[in-house]
Amino acid sequence: MIDLAKQGYKEILFEELTTDWQSDAYNTVSGQNSNNSVRLTNEFMTAVEQDQPWNLYFRTEKEKAKSEGRKAKPSQTLRARELWEKISYSAWASADPGTQYHTTINEWHTCPEDGSINASNPCSEYMFLDNTACNLASANLQKFVNLETLNFDVEGFRYLCRLWTIILEISVTMAQFPSKEIAELSYKFRTLGLGYANLGSVLMILGIPYDSQEAMAITGAISSIMHMTAYATSAEMAKEQGPFTGYAKNKKHMLRVIRNHRRAAYNAPSGDYESLTITPVGINPAFCPSYLLKAAQEDADLALELGEKHGFRNAQVTVIAPTGTIGLVMDCDTTGIEPDFALVKFKKLAGGGYFKIINQSVPYGLKKLGYSTSEIEAIVNYCKGHATLNGAPVINTQTLKEKGFTNEILEKVEASLPLAFDINFAFNKFNLGENFLIKNLGIAREVFNAPGFSLLEHLGFTKEEVNKANDYVCGTMTVENAPFLKEKDYPVFDCANKCGKYGKRFLSYESHIHIMAAAQPFISGAISKTINLPEEATIEDIKNAYFLSWKMMIKANALYRDGSKLSQPLNSVLELLNGIEVDDRDEIREAMISKDPVQIAEKVITKYISHRRKLPSRRAGYTQKAIVGGHKVYLRTGEYEDGQIGEIFIDMHKEGAAFRSLMNAFAISVSLGLQHGVPLEEYVDAFTFFKFEPNGIVSGNKHIKMSTSVIDYIFRELAITYLGRYDLGQVAPEDLRGDEIGSKRATAESNTQEKETINFTTITAEPVPKKEVETISYSQMISKEKSTTSLALLEEIKLAKIKGYTGDSCSECGSFEMVRNGSCLKCMSCGATTGCS
Repeated sequence: MIDLAKQGYKEILFEELTTDWQSDAYNTVSGQNSNNSVRLTNEFMTAVEQDQPWNLYFRTEKEKAKSEGRKAKPSQTLRARELWEKISYSAWASADPGTQYHTTINEWHTCPEDGSINASNPCSEYMFLDNTACNLASANLQKFVNLETLNFDVEGFRYLCRLWTIILEISVTMAQFPSKEIAELSYKFRTLGLGYANLGSVLMILGIPYDSQEAMAITGAISSIMHMTAYATSAEMAKEQGPFTGYAKNKKHMLRVIRNHRRAAYNAPSGDYESLTITPVGINPAFCPSYLLKAAQEDADLALELGEKHGFRNAQVTVIAPTGTIGLVMDCDTTGIEPDFALVKFKKLAGGGYFKIINQSVPYGLKKLGYSTSEIEAIVNYCKGHATLNGAPVINTQTLKEKGFTNEILEKVEASLPLAFDINFAFNKFNLGENFLIKNLGIAREVFNAPGFSLLEHLGFTKEEVNKANDYVCGTMTVENAPFLKEKDYPVFDCANKCGKYGKRFLSYESHIHIMAAAQPFISGAISKTINLPEEATIEDIKNAYFLSWKMMIKANALYRDGSKLSQPLNSVLELLNGIEVDDRDEIREAMISKDPVQIAEKVITKYISHRRKLPSRRAGYTQKAIVGGHKVYLRTGEYEDGQIGEIFIDMHKEGAAFRSLMNAFAISVSLGLQHGVPLEEYVDAFTFFKFEPNGIVSGNKHIKMSTSVIDYIFRELAITYLGRYDLGQVAPEDLRGDEIGSKRATAESNTQEKETINFTTITAEPVPKKEVETISYSQMISKEKSTTSLALLEEIKLAKIKGYTGDSCSECGSFEMVRNGSCLKCMSCGATTGCS
C-alpha cells in the first residue's frame, strides 16, 4: 500500500477472501502457474497514446456481424488508458499479464493466406497458425568463442545451424503430436524452432556490457547468422524435396518477410521496409565487429537468393526459447537471451553440500579488458572469497587458538570453508561437535541450540568483525569496489539482480528490451524472456517498459517485478480504519486532510498492525476433551461475535508444573497473536506435524485419531472446527453419518468413555513469571530430527535470496534455488521448471 501511495494512488479496493481451497480465493490463483498474456494491436496502443475511447466486443460478435452484413456492436466502450492502467497495475502487482503485439506479429507472418497468428505457446516464443507446433533446439553460444583469441567462430556456428536445421526438418516426420489436426498442419507448414542460449556469458567474455550499443550489434549479427543460415539450408532442402505445402499460396508474403530480414542485416532506412508499421532495429555497423557484420550480410544475401530460386522447405525456422532445463545439460551460465542473474554460483554436489564458483565468464572478461593475472586473481578472490582463515582480518587461526580452538578443530573449519556460503556455517555444532563446544568452550547445550545462535559473536567478536572476516573468507559476491577494477568496467559485469549483500548495480529494464529488439528482426517466432525490475519499480515503469517494447518492434514481453508474486491483498483505507481506536482514527484523518498519501498509508498500517482486537466480556466457544498418547488434554476456545476464534486455553492438569506453565504461556502467546490479526491458518501451517511426546493415539475426538504431539493435536482440532480443514483429521464428516458402516460402533465407544468433571482456572493474558518458564528448554520438548521450524525456513529463504535466487521452493526437490527463466521459474538443483522447457 505504501508503494502505491508513493505513486499517487489514493485508494485501492480488494475483495476479502478466505484461504479455504474450495473458496473463491482459489479460483483467483488457479492459473498462477500459467503464463497469461494479452494481445494488443497498434490501434489500441495508439488509442492509449492519444487517450481515445476503445470498444470491447464479445468474442464472436465481429464474425457474426460480418456474416450478417452489419456493423459490429460493441459490448462496452471505455477509455483506452483506463484499460491500459488495469493491465499495467496487474503486471506490477502480480507479474501478469505479459503483452503480445498482434500487429507486429502478423506483419512478420510468412503465411497470412492461411489465417492470422492469434496466439502462442505459454512461453510466447512459438507464434504461428492455430493448431501447429515445432520442435526446439538451442545452441550454447559460449562454445563458439575462442578463449585464446576471444573471437566468435563464425564457420563453426554456421555449420551447427545448417546441421540442426536438417535434423529438425527430419524430426517433423518423426515427432508425435497431441492431435490429428496439429500433426497434419505441422507436417504441412514444417515449422522449426532453432535458437541459442548463453548470450549473456558470451558478451561478458568479450568484455561487452549487456547494456550497450556493441551488445545490440553483436546480438543482431549472431541472430542473423543463425536465422539466415537456417533459411538458406531450408531453401536447399526445398530444391531437393520441394517447398512446404502452403508455400505457393504464400510465396509473395514469405519473400517479403525474407527481404525485410535482409534489410535489417544491412540496417536499411525505415522507408525501405515493406508493409511494416514499426521500423526494426538493424545491425549498426558502427558498433559491430566487421567479421560478424560481413557474415550476417552474406548469409542474408544467400537465404534470399536461394529462396527466390527454390522456395523454402519450412515456413518458420527460429525462436529464442527459455532453455531452462536444457541449459543445465549444456552447462550454460545464462539461459536464452538472458543476462547472468548473479556472479557467484552455488552448484549442488551429488554427495550433498554445495560447490561455490565464480561465473567463469568473469576471468575471461577481465582478461579481455586488459587486467593482469595477479589483478584478475585479486578481483576474483574479492568476489568469491579466499576460502581460508589464513590472512583473514581479526578472525583467523591465531585469534581462534587464543579462544580455545585446537589444531584438529581448525582443520575441520578450514576444510569446510570452500563450501561455505557464510563463515558462520563453518562454526556450527555439526561441524565442530557438541563435545568441543561444551567441554572446550564451556557453552551450555541450550545456548548453542537456541535459534539464531552465533558462535563467533558468543566468543566476543563483534558483528562488524564477523562481517569483515566473512567478506575475506566467503567473498562479497560482487565486483563492485574490488581492488584494481576500474569503475568504467563495472557495466561489463552487471547482472539482472543486485549481486551479494553489497551490490548496488543491476541492469535496467531498458537494457533487456534493447537486446530483445536487436535479435527480434532475425527470429521467425518471438523471444521468451523475463524483463526483471526491482521491487521499487512503479506502475509507470511497467507502462514505459511495455510501450518501449512496442516501439522497438518486439513481438512479446513479460515483466517480473521482484517480490510481486508475494504481494498480499490489502484492504482499503476505510476498511482498515474499522477496529482502530478512536484516538488513532483522528490521527489518521489528520493525515488524510493533509492529502499526503504516503503519510496516510504509513499511519494506517502502523496503527492497524499495533491494534489489538479485544474479545467481548461474555463470549462463546467450546470445550473439547481428548486423550493424546495416554495424557488428558482439555482445549477451550473463546470467540468474537462473528464466530472467529480469539483465544485458546490448554490444560493438562496431571502434568508437572513446568510443563503446564509452558503450555499456558504458549496458549496466551497464540491468543495474543489471534487478537492482533495473525490468521489461524498461519498457526496451523506452523504447528501441525510438530513431533514430541506425548504423542500417538487420540481418543475422545470425532475426527482426529492420531497426532504427533499435543501441539499437533490442538491445531488439527482448531483447523477442523474453524477452517473446515477435515484433511487434517483421519475421519471425514461423511464417515460419521448414520448410514455409514461402523458408525454404531463408534457411537457405542463414545457412550462408554469415562465421564469426568472439568475444572478450569481462568487464564488471563498476563506474562508468565520468568522463573516458571526457565525450568524447561525448547530443545527438550522437540525431538532433534523434527525440529525444523518456520524460523529455519525463513532463514533458508533469506539465504537463497542473498545468493541471487527468488526464494521460491521447488515443487520437485524442495530446494530454494529457483531463478527466473523466461516467464517461469527454474530449479538450479534438479532442473525442474514451473512450465518452461
